[in-house]
Amino acid sequence: MSDDIDVLVHEVGPRDGLQSIETIFPTQAKLEWIRSQAAAGIPQIQVGSFVRPDLLPQMADSADVVKEAVKIPGLIVSALVPNLKGAQNAIAAGAHQLGVVMSVSEAHNKSNITRSVEESLEEFRKIVEYRIDVESDRTTVISGGLATSFGCTISGLVPVRDVMKRAEQLLARGADRLSVADTVGFANPRQVKDLFDELFRTVGDNIPVGAHFHDTRGLGLANAFAAVEAGVRELDSCLGGLGGCPYAPGASGNIVTEDLVFMLEAMGMKTGVDLDALLQTRELMEGYLKGEPTQGTFHKAGPPLGFVPATIVA
Repeated sequence: MSDDIDVLVHEVGPRDGLQSIETIFPTQAKLEWIRSQAAAGIPQIQVGSFVRPDLLPQMADSADVVKEAVKIPGLIVSALVPNLKGAQNAIAAGAHQLGVVMSVSEAHNKSNITRSVEESLEEFRKIVEYRIDVESDRTTVISGGLATSFGCTISGLVPVRDVMKRAEQLLARGADRLSVADTVGFANPRQVKDLFDELFRTVGDNIPVGAHFHDTRGLGLANAFAAVEAGVRELDSCLGGLGGCPYAPGASGNIVTEDLVFMLEAMGMKTGVDLDALLQTRELMEGYLKGEPTQGTFHKAGPPLGFVPATIVA
């Protein structure tokens, strides 16, 4: 993470947002969105998912999007991959970071990617080994995903010990970082603080850890705050609050990027993001939507009188 920012805001809209709506963005529209948001100062964007096109036609052009997005100076381009084949395609396209899908909940993992958790761990090992085979310098970052870390719509609450076990197993298999996700919006702030405190005790504080929250029950930003209080410095969010898991009923709505940036900047934490430019990107993105609702409050109310962002844009 750059020394110029305190919290890295990782935009996931071009993947998690678009995969959950009916509108299929043209490739050039996605690239307009990505270029505009990068120009606004967003340092990392998840631009696609390397899944079967018949399952998620919105993601069919992910290789083309990655190949163009990596040309944007300074932007970290990430992509989601469910298996070794997806990872091979993402690495070939030039993605800087791969988010490997795995749920802590056995039931959700089988529903989402039709594998047991143990099978997913074996697939993760193969992905890391493939990266080693093709990249002697290990350029591509492999992020171990821990979806449904707080709860699952199929099996209910997920024990913290299960999250710790899977985190240790992912690191043992070569994960460079971890991504802890409240995939279906179960979490509350105290639960978030307790889980991340335990995670840092378990894996140490030298492993990069990101957090991914949904606003299903209105606690998304509160949970993001709790994660920051616990020491998390990488947060996923989506412009306009698009998104959710298409395989988890009720899990609609990622936390809103512009609201998250405002909260962090108001708290004195630099994100490197120009809020005015970010709102212009939101307008651009909304111009391509076909009736899908967007969320958020900062774009309606604007900054309060006297607001001075921690990031001073030249």
